[in-house]
Amino acid sequence: MITHTTSNSDLSEDSIVVDQRQTDCCIVGGGPAGVVLALLLVRQGVSVILLETHRDFDRDFRGDTIQPSTMEIMDELDLAERLLELPHTKTYQITLKTIRGEKVSFNFSGLKTRYPYITVMPQVKFLEFVVAEAQRYPNFQLLLGANVQALVEERDEIGGVRYRGQGGWHEIRSQVVIGADGRHSRVRELAGLEAIQTSAPMDVLWFRLPRLSEDGEGLNGRIGGGRMVAMLDRGDLWQIAYVFPKGTYQKIRAAGLETLRQNILEVLPEFKDRVQELQDWHQIAFLSVESSYVRKWYRPGLLLIGDAAHVMSPVGGVGINYAIQDAVVAANVLSQPFKEKHIQLSDLAAVQRQRAFPTRAIQTFQSFLQQRIVKTALDKNQAFTPPFFLRLPILRNIPPHLIALGLKPVHVQE
Repeated sequence: MITHTTSNSDLSEDSIVVDQRQTDCCIVGGGPAGVVLALLLVRQGVSVILLETHRDFDRDFRGDTIQPSTMEIMDELDLAERLLELPHTKTYQITLKTIRGEKVSFNFSGLKTRYPYITVMPQVKFLEFVVAEAQRYPNFQLLLGANVQALVEERDEIGGVRYRGQGGWHEIRSQVVIGADGRHSRVRELAGLEAIQTSAPMDVLWFRLPRLSEDGEGLNGRIGGGRMVAMLDRGDLWQIAYVFPKGTYQKIRAAGLETLRQNILEVLPEFKDRVQELQDWHQIAFLSVESSYVRKWYRPGLLLIGDAAHVMSPVGGVGINYAIQDAVVAANVLSQPFKEKHIQLSDLAAVQRQRAFPTRAIQTFQSFLQQRIVKTALDKNQAFTPPFFLRLPILRNIPPHLIALGLKPVHVQE
């Protein structure tokens, strides 16, 4: 018997299934977690079908920061040097500067790793690189334009998915469905697993402006007058995040582009000759900042990883890397049960057990920085001064370590 986990997934009269396929693992979502897990599993001889709802991987203003922890994982797969042949920049420090000249820097160059820097690379290039590697294996299949609409459930156990695309409805049966489909996870919704929202004091506007040679490099933050921006070096461009209090986007939009340009110049006066390039709101992407976690990442036959299980704030740019660590742990735990055709609920629970504490810890750390730095910086009624703990050299080493390597290293087991 086939049932569906939500009422809006009921199949219509034109929903005749064109074909049914069988695989060991069906991964929904072609983001960092999904593609890395697919690669790790197919290297172990597990058959994988990866479903991506879009027809390509190219999405603008996605997270582009690859932390040292991910580079070490790529190194364990003998892929790091090839990955670094793709266009990228390296960020060795984060500098936070006020308009009064006060400055705090977090340096990554002293970390005990072969990759003591943040690699800044368009996410589309990273995803295409990993997928191309997975496609070398005959037990991997990528299906683009596959929009998952229903879960196949038999006797309270998930046994696959139904999706629309490629001319009709299709069904995939699998030992386990992996939901790696992001913060607005359709799989999570269909499975009835609820995400618990945590507070965030800000939202972000993303845009790009030219970078000049005299600008410097790296990842820089500017604060003053109730304004805050973050600048990410992307070679000949700055990717800029204009941070503002949560819930005020419509007010900013109503004030118009000229007001926004003037607000940017209050903290980036040296951009006077470039900010005029912002001529249309289509050049600017709005990101509603959120943070959330799911209490239980799994059901019989189903597991959530990455943003589907825990949405990270953009503070520190660690979301991609924690999602990839989820994928590594999932592959380590599940590869042998997949090959034995016998995955138990305890195997799925073991993935969450290993990953829940590190993810909740970094979310707590992000929340602390949001409240102590971001919220204070956006208060127009007080002058911002970097917190005392950031000015102590011994404490200043903690954020780079947490951002770059996390609390507990994750390694590929093959």
